[in-house]
Amino acid sequence: QLQLVESGGGLVQPGGSLRLSCAGSKFTLDSYAIGWFRQAPGKEREAVLCISRSASTTYYDGSVEGRFTISRDDAKNTVYLQMNSLKAEDTAVYYCGARPHGYRDCSGFWREYDYWGQGTQVTVSS
Repeated sequence: QLQLVESGGGLVQPGGSLRLSCAGSKFTLDSYAIGWFRQAPGKEREAVLCISRSASTTYYDGSVEGRFTISRDDAKNTVYLQMNSLKAEDTAVYYCGARPHGYRDCSGFWREYDYWGQGTQVTVSS
């Protein structure tokens, strides 16, 4: 079964940085658009940003522009989410998702992603 595996979460102070990784298991990520989503307690899963198959980036949350970047390393079969200048409101479980095979472009709707990782907790607190 195709799987995504996230890692890199943790506890960080406000203003700090983290890099999350999303690795593909049993499939190659370069054939998929990959999105990063986050879900805070009591809230719905929301799109943060996404990288298409052609490596273009789409931001869905304006609050992270200038602070978060997404990139892919096809040789390592991994997509990264670099998070800088973290704020308390960035605290959430972060998930990466893959759109259906053959879909080149991103989507801001979590239901339009077929595969998900288990999530990784990011806590921003002093």
